[in-house]
Parts: sequence; structure tokens; C-alpha cells
Amino acid sequence: MKHPKKFAAKCVTPFLWFDGRVEEAVTFYTSIFENSKVLSVSPMSATFELAGQRFMALNGGPQFHFNEAVSFFVSCETQDEIDYFWDKLSEGGKESRCGWLKDKFGMSWQVVPEILGELLGDEDDGRSQRALQAMLKMNKLDIARLKAAADNDQAH
Repeated sequence: MKHPKKFAAKCVTPFLWFDGRVEEAVTFYTSIFENSKVLSVSPMSATFELAGQRFMALNGGPQFHFNEAVSFFVSCETQDEIDYFWDKLSEGGKESRCGWLKDKFGMSWQVVPEILGELLGDEDDGRSQRALQAMLKMNKLDIARLKAAADNDQAH
């Protein structure tokens, strides 16, 4: 059936599937982000907000697992913010390359400085390529090293 017009949804909410650890996950996530709170929790499900974004979660069992096809992007202004979110979210999880990590529940996160888009999109192809090459060598992203790489052919 064709729909001749679009319809407004009240909201679009990420829905996360956990294997029996929903309350632990909700407590963990809301402890990290400002403007976050638990809205409801039961043995089977929870509703919560992270940085003002609503989420729903289910204790659904072991059938499904998180993977990198879906990740949450944390945009950071300063290195202190990157360090904070990286340390908190990777605790008990696994660090990866280029600002990616998996938390202890297997959820993928990208902890990225706002300036990265500017550096990678620089009109000077040399600057953007140097920033890209520096990023590819990092796990946790380092703003000073990214800027230095973009500005200097010899930066490592």
C-alpha cells in the first residue's frame, strides 16, 4: 500500500536488548552522562534518558547481541571530555581504533572530538590526510596529536 503523505511519529526511541543485566546497564549509563535519569525500571524492562535522549531496554535473554553495526556517537569539545567518556565507557569493556570502544555490555561507542570533522574535511587535502593517518593509529583520540599531525608533515 502506498502512503501519499508522511506521518509524524511522536518520537523515535532506541530500544536495547540485554541478557538479564538491564538494571545494571541503566545504572551504569545514567551515572556517566549529565542530564540523564532512570524513568522506570522493572525486572523485564527499563526506560531511561542519556543526555536528554530517551532509551528503552529489555531483559530479553541471550538470543541477540550488540555489534558495531549500531554505535552511539559521543561528541566532545575538549580532551578532558574525551578522557572522561573514554575511561568511563571502556571500563570493563574493550578499546578499539579510531575512537571506538565496546562497553562492558558489548555496546559500541564512538568518543570523538568535534574538531575531527573539521580536520578530516579540511580543504587542504594534505592536512586532512595527515589528520586521517594520525587518527588511524590511535585508539582514544587525542586532539593535540590530531591537530599537530594536520599542521605538520612530520607529526606522529
